[in-house]
Amino acid sequence: MKKIIYLAWMALCSFHAYGQTDTTFYKGADISWTTQLEAEGHRFYNQKGEERECTALMKELGLNAIRLRVWVDPEDGWSSKEDMLTLAKRAQANDMELMVDFHYSDFWADPAHQTIPRAWQNLSFEDLKVAVATHTRDVLLLLKNSGIKPRWVQVGNETSDGFLWEVGRASTNMPQYAALTTAGYDAVKDIFPETTVIVHLDNGFNNELYNYIFDGLKANGGKWDMIGMSLYPYWSIMYKHVKNADEAITRCMDNIRRMSRKYNCPVMIVETGMESAKPEEGKAQLARIIRQARMETEGKCRGVFYWEPECKPTPYVLGAFTADGHPTAIMEAFTEN
Repeated sequence: MKKIIYLAWMALCSFHAYGQTDTTFYKGADISWTTQLEAEGHRFYNQKGEERECTALMKELGLNAIRLRVWVDPEDGWSSKEDMLTLAKRAQANDMELMVDFHYSDFWADPAHQTIPRAWQNLSFEDLKVAVATHTRDVLLLLKNSGIKPRWVQVGNETSDGFLWEVGRASTNMPQYAALTTAGYDAVKDIFPETTVIVHLDNGFNNELYNYIFDGLKANGGKWDMIGMSLYPYWSIMYKHVKNADEAITRCMDNIRRMSRKYNCPVMIVETGMESAKPEEGKAQLARIIRQARMETEGKCRGVFYWEPECKPTPYVLGAFTADGHPTAIMEAFTEN
């Protein structure tokens, strides 16, 4: 009886701490390249060969959420806040939930690149916190003024060693990384108090990495509502982090359970992708990830997002469409699950 009461109390704490009343399992995709591909003349088709707008096609393929990145001041305008708004309006029109992914850079932010935006490069640490908060609020106000409310917001993209280097590099200044994260978190809550804020790392199978970052954030007052993970069996094998896809997936599911228990918060696989040249194998791997994330993580994993399925197989090798814009068998994993 005591164990039952304890478990009920823990569930209640999680409910109130993070507002996680939603038990929907989300199947999503980041399709941020869509507008650029359209401008280059690329078109998308369903399995019957009928032309579709990309967001609508994702809905047709069984997805219920869209993820969109936003850069601070991109040179060519793609993934600017205005470009993101264009796609966010399409997601809303298709009754799909929205995740906004702040890169806090003018270009790609990932474990190898966390470059301070050009306009922020001479700012002090205190002024950088203000810049993060101001940019976050400005982007979200753009959505709010258009009647769009994101369900999730990522404060940083794959911040496995922090972001806004060197000022916010976790391995050299964890307190400043935590403070910058909190600046973004508080700014999100200023505009959308009920939106779930995600801290996102790569290599979802790496329990040591997740303990290091989230212990560091917790010790330094960092805030988050949900843990976001990337899971790419292809890259993990290539860089010899794991022996095979089975190891990557198995360890990731174990890490989801460990992290959700330790920090009493939900988890989401916000990026995954399979080898486009092997669609049947990719379908099997993705179907397994969706199935296990949904059924074998004690209800703590709230969804799986594919990163850029609409991309052409050249140059991106982990897309899930053919070069002429048709979905491959990989996308059937969403439809059938």
